[in-house]
Formats: sequence, structure tokens, C-alpha cells
Amino acid sequence: MQSHSTRPHGLFSRRGVLAATAASLVAPLVARAQGFAPQRPVHIVLPQPPGGAADRLARMLGDRLQAYWKQPVVLENKPGGGVVIGTQATVRAPADGYTIGLLGSSLSINAVQRKDLPYEIKDLQPLARVGYYTVALVATSSFPASNIKELIELARSKPRNHFSFGSNGIGTSAQVAGEMLNHMGGIELQHVPYNGASKMYTDMVGGQIPLGFSVFSSAETFVKNGQLKVLGVTSAQRSPLYPQVPAIAETLPGYEAVNWAGFAAPAALPADVTRRISEDILAVLKAPDVSRQLAEMGIELAPLDAAAFKIFIQSEVDRFSAITRPIATRLN
Repeated sequence: MQSHSTRPHGLFSRRGVLAATAASLVAPLVARAQGFAPQRPVHIVLPQPPGGAADRLARMLGDRLQAYWKQPVVLENKPGGGVVIGTQATVRAPADGYTIGLLGSSLSINAVQRKDLPYEIKDLQPLARVGYYTVALVATSSFPASNIKELIELARSKPRNHFSFGSNGIGTSAQVAGEMLNHMGGIELQHVPYNGASKMYTDMVGGQIPLGFSVFSSAETFVKNGQLKVLGVTSAQRSPLYPQVPAIAETLPGYEAVNWAGFAAPAALPADVTRRISEDILAVLKAPDVSRQLAEMGIELAPLDAAAFKIFIQSEVDRFSAITRPIATRLN
């Protein structure tokens, strides 16, 4: 898989391509015969910057699809605008199957919260859901609180906005997670949006901000090095990937802020091409080692086909509409 990023490791390793090739051999021959048969490079648009959890996921799946399709798969990082820039690029791409986007929960959140979007959800054709990121609230190692109960007690003892929390941008599930914590915990943490998590970690380690919501796997190195600590995960229950970490809901019952990942294309994509690409993505996800690889990235595999994914996205719009209603002023 190729990349338009200029970072030194923009190209996938030869080892990764070989592994992907081996994995593709286990796909059913019938699925391969009926699948998408691109004759030129396929582009994956990612509305996130290089280096984060979504970028790693896109590169791993790009490797797999490249081997499966036997055509180059090029990753285009298009961050900015609270993921609007990359999402709009997907919407406006030719509806021929050669450009697909790897999107996430921000698609549903923005549809609920923002009135300035240059597109609507109906402008996208869902292809396949991949699964869920494990999102966690992390703190600097020196932060006085070591769990959610202590954080709430500490924040209540300080003036409003005394502490701040970082997220990977406005309109992301990380921001929603923080504002839900504010609302349900009766506290006032100030939101600091970043264009991706890398700069947030730099500021946290440097003592600029004490707290941040992020995909667990992207913070894991800092946690293992003793620079950050984990206060809780944002899922309704403990993550099966990190069962030792409490869920925030254990302190605040009913708390939940999940972040999913899935592929979509422009809405005008023909039905037969939609079906083929969806089947190809799901075939790649069925490779025996994909679940393990995703788990190492902090992603729980939970695939859905195009039809089921479309229903799921609408259900997420409805869910976010309900849970963000009491915190709408905080999100705007």
C-alpha cells in the first residue's frame, strides 16, 4: 500500500505486504471470484492525521486489501475541520469504487451537532463496519487523582475549568466523552481540541494539560513508560481487550461514549459495486490473524455488511441525539 503522507514510514513494510498476501490466500475462492476487481490503484481517504490509531488501522487494512485486490491501495490523510475535510473528500469522490473513506463515530456526532456541514449522511454509501476502538481517559502520572471517583471529588473542590482535558478534535467521540463526564459528574473540565492525539500527548507529558481522552492503544506506550496513567474506559462495560481497566460507568452508571470505525463510499456507488467491496472487506476481516492484530491496536472486531452498517449508523445518529441533548451547549 502506498501513501500520500510524507512521513518516513509512509510506505508499508515488505514484511506487512507478505503477511497480507499470505492472509489473503485463506479467503474463499468464490468470494474472490465475485469480488471487486480494480484495474488501477484504490484510494482510502482518512480524515485523521498520520500517526494515530485510525492511521495505523487504515494502513493495516490497506495492506490487506492491496494483497487481496492485487492493486496498489493508497492512503490519503485528510485531517481538519473536525474530520469534515476528509469526509467531504469521500463524498465528492467519483462513485466508481476507487475511492473509499475510513470513517468513525464523528460522522454520527457531526450529523447531530453541526449545522454547517457541507454534506449529509445520505451522501455516503456505507460499505462495512470494522469494529470499535477502546477509548480511555488518561492522566499525567503526577495527577492527584487515580480513578474517576477521585477525579470528580478533586474537580469539585476546584474552581470551574481549573483542569482541562484534551481530545482529538471538535465533534469527536473523545469530546463527547469529556462533556458527558462533565455533565454526569457535575464538574467543569475545560475542553482543549487537538488535530489528532500526537500533539495532545506531547502537551500532557510536557505538563501543559493534565487529562485527555484517546484510543487506549495510542497512549499505551506512555502508560508503560510511566508518563501517563489510565483512569477509565468510556465503554458501558470494561473492554475485553483491557479487562483490568475500570469503565467510567462503574462510577457513573449509564455513561457510554464509543468510537467505531468503518468504510463508506460516495452515495451514488452502484449497488453491485457496493456489494462486492463490502464482501471483499468482510473477507479480509475474516482472516485468522486479523482479530489479533486489531486487538493489539486496541480495536474490537465487530464487522457488519453494507446494509447492517447503514442501519447501525442511523441508530448511532439517534443515540447521539439523545445522549448529547443535555450537553448540546458544551459541544457547540
